[in-house]
Amino acid sequence: MADIEELQDRLDFDAEDMASTGTATYSEDDITTLEWQEHIRRRPGMYIGKLGDGTGYDDGIYVLLKEVLDNSIDEYMMGFGRQILVDVSDHDVTVRDFGRGIPLGKLVDVANKMNTGGKYDSAAFKKSVGLNGVGIKAVNALSTLFEIKSVRDGESKSARFQRGTLIYESEIEKTDEPNGTYVHFIPDGEIFRDYAYRDEFIVPLLKNYTFLNTGLAVIFNGKRYISRRGLLDLLKENMTKDPLYEPIHLKGDDIEIAITHANQYGEEYYSFVNGQHTTQGGTHLTAFKESVSRTIKEYFGKNFEYSDIRNGMIAAVAIKVEEPVFESQTKTKLGSRDVGPEGPTVAKFVGDFVKRELDNYLHRNLDVADTILRKVQESERERKEMSGITKKARETAKKVNLHNRKLIDCTIHLNDTRGNEELKQSSSIFIVEGDSAGGSITSIRNAKTQAVFMLRGKPLNTFGLTQKVVYENEEFNLLQAALNIEGGIDGLRYNNVIIATDADVDGMHIRLLLITFFLQFFPDLIKKGHVYILQTPLFRVRNRAKARRSKSKITDSDDETYYCYTPQERVDAIEKLGANAEITRFKGLGEISADEFKNFIGPDMRVDRVTMRKEDRVSELLEFYMGKNTPDRQNFIIDNLVIEDDSEIS
Repeated sequence: MADIEELQDRLDFDAEDMASTGTATYSEDDITTLEWQEHIRRRPGMYIGKLGDGTGYDDGIYVLLKEVLDNSIDEYMMGFGRQILVDVSDHDVTVRDFGRGIPLGKLVDVANKMNTGGKYDSAAFKKSVGLNGVGIKAVNALSTLFEIKSVRDGESKSARFQRGTLIYESEIEKTDEPNGTYVHFIPDGEIFRDYAYRDEFIVPLLKNYTFLNTGLAVIFNGKRYISRRGLLDLLKENMTKDPLYEPIHLKGDDIEIAITHANQYGEEYYSFVNGQHTTQGGTHLTAFKESVSRTIKEYFGKNFEYSDIRNGMIAAVAIKVEEPVFESQTKTKLGSRDVGPEGPTVAKFVGDFVKRELDNYLHRNLDVADTILRKVQESERERKEMSGITKKARETAKKVNLHNRKLIDCTIHLNDTRGNEELKQSSSIFIVEGDSAGGSITSIRNAKTQAVFMLRGKPLNTFGLTQKVVYENEEFNLLQAALNIEGGIDGLRYNNVIIATDADVDGMHIRLLLITFFLQFFPDLIKKGHVYILQTPLFRVRNRAKARRSKSKITDSDDETYYCYTPQERVDAIEKLGANAEITRFKGLGEISADEFKNFIGPDMRVDRVTMRKEDRVSELLEFYMGKNTPDRQNFIIDNLVIEDDSEIS
């Protein structure tokens, strides 16, 4: 499927090229066969999703790390090696496992021959993550240095590559090292520009491996991670609100689930297949949500709606299937219909387990059942109270969107059923203040993947309010409709929700009001890494003398024009230009010309991801900053006030 999509992209490009030139040739000279590594390097998105520089949890450098780790995890799942050593600096990675080691005679082939691996034979890797023999080859091709070594039964062999090309291969040598595989690689800076690994994204990845493989120890830069309670530990790690009851933990052959509820809106799920975190769900998660809802409804014998049963639910599901089929090479969504060649469907496998085990649990734990009943009834009451409001709000949102008064849409969306996966992942919506900023972004955005939503004035402070406000407040109702998240974030239309406000006090206030809204009513939007803050430059520093000599405006392409995102960057730019420095302070997005703005939302766009962790104590933070404790907040502002010195600005 991916190859077909890439071919279509190429055809689209060629069609545009022909339209612009009016001529086109097609002969034997146009037929090209690429080496395997060249194909990966030209089309990296097919293999690792988006590229990025390490500032996003789903950037390509983390996929490279995961591809190597998956092989080590597969060894553990087959019963070999109880610990994995992972060392990561800003720019390079080393992974050493203690599994069986790669067969020495095939070490080089495994690293540089496509469709080569040990996972086609399900007897050797019955329920593996990677089955197509591509993963580690992609790491090799996209690295300036890739070293691999295997140790098996007192013998070892190693090889070294540069961008997928073999530059060294050792003979088989005697060794007293323990069995296992060693991989060291340095991602290619030409592909991953200005990249750096960040612990904040690596640690959750490694923790998930330990949650799904109880007893496995992962030593990351000297720190040990291990889990004894599996998915219970995962929920404890990720929940930002206290559970209403102790999580239900059920395990069976090739399936494990954990379920609880909290006083929060929406649903929150963590799904896994063969140890792979399927962030976009798939057939197993769909089956789980359906079967949990049906089982609870049948247990109580009441005609509850599934949305009421699942409101506030936090759950994790992990299954193992033979020869899993994912909907993309990055393996974020399961497409398998069956758990194995001779097994039941995924839906039946999950459904039968949940029906049997969850029903039995509720009959044995009546206090938990009572708590769930109260939570479901509370959600039902609130929904019914809002039924009239929501109907009117939907009609309003539909009319506004039809007339395109608030939303300037793009053509490619995250929830499209077909299309290039890399483009869908780059789909974004900018939430901006008013028509001025909206006009600037709209005129130079990428209409394929970038949409714009324009706010009118400051949004409402939603802290402490109920979901009713989402529908009664026009701004939030229309924003919810634009994002398509009324029924949960499964329908989210844009992978990146980017808050783009002015770099002033009012802009900061609007930013906080929007984040409060998401934290209150759509926390999973933040937990899943969809919400970002756009960073735009505070200052432009350029050569005044050069501008006067040329009698023309200096554009961003000039080597003596600097865009500064911090006061320190401004100081550095002034030092470079000396007395000729001309300094402009950007106080609003509408003040930045379209020609300049195009760089700030292009490939090198600077964004900060909004994160939500248990240790952030979100409830306390919201209470302090957005609650009614005005005197305390005023004192805090006075004690921490920093006055910016604009004396040098001309």
